[in-house]
Amino acid sequence: MGAGITQSISRVGRCIDNGPMESFFGALKCESYRLRKYRTYDNLSEAVTEYIRFYNQDRFQERLNGFSPLEFRAEAA
Repeated sequence: MGAGITQSISRVGRCIDNGPMESFFGALKCESYRLRKYRTYDNLSEAVTEYIRFYNQDRFQERLNGFSPLEFRAEAA
């Protein structure tokens, strides 16, 4: 592959390997990308970076008993 990028593929017969990333990209598109128009690539890149921060630190998640990831980690510690 070009640009020094290595392709990531699932193990044979293990399509579930991609599940977490597919879930993340679905949330990104639903909760951020489709809500705005982006004039430049830099605007889009900044929005994606901010959403990743939000998703990993502040987004309340049902599977974490309604806590954000940071709150859940603090409770566990």
